[in-house]
Amino acid sequence: MFITLEGIEGAGKSTAAQFIISFLEENKISCLLTREPGGTLLGETLREQLLNYPMHSDAELLLMFAARAEHWHHKIKPALKNKQWVICDRYIDSSYAYQGAGRGIEIEKINALETTFFKDAQPDLTFIFDLSPEIGLQRAEKRGKLNRFEQETLDFHQRIRESYLVRAMNNQKKFQIIDASLSIEQIQYTLKERLALHL
Repeated sequence: MFITLEGIEGAGKSTAAQFIISFLEENKISCLLTREPGGTLLGETLREQLLNYPMHSDAELLLMFAARAEHWHHKIKPALKNKQWVICDRYIDSSYAYQGAGRGIEIEKINALETTFFKDAQPDLTFIFDLSPEIGLQRAEKRGKLNRFEQETLDFHQRIRESYLVRAMNNQKKFQIIDASLSIEQIQYTLKERLALHL
């Protein structure tokens, strides 16, 4: 399976990803944990630029998809062919949320990139970790220095949250919403329940 994790800043995706990997390994399932932007040498180089250097929104979108193409062809696809489960912290839905709803780039542009390069590269399941931007940004601040996305306005993050919820509402088969305001134990219990359905 190819599972992606999405959500606003501070929603707890990284912690959840580690739990999912541990759960799968306990069930003797070979798995790979990766992230976007990143996952490859080129992807990690672009990640540094994307998170820390100002750029035009169009450049941001194209760099995200460049890193994603490298990621898909050199890491995700080979792992899936090798019968591994792939757990990815962010994927295409992030571009619709951040560059689309957040930056205001036309959805048609993002959709064109997706259908041209990623038509057959879709996740089987996506967990959306839903949280109010106020709480998410407070959590992000506690982690240390904020990157340029985390430094954006509250309204920017609210638009991102709403985008994720709309996408989930329009495709309830693919998306599973996780209430990220719950305790870690409650979130892990929900994840375990939902993952068990696919074992």
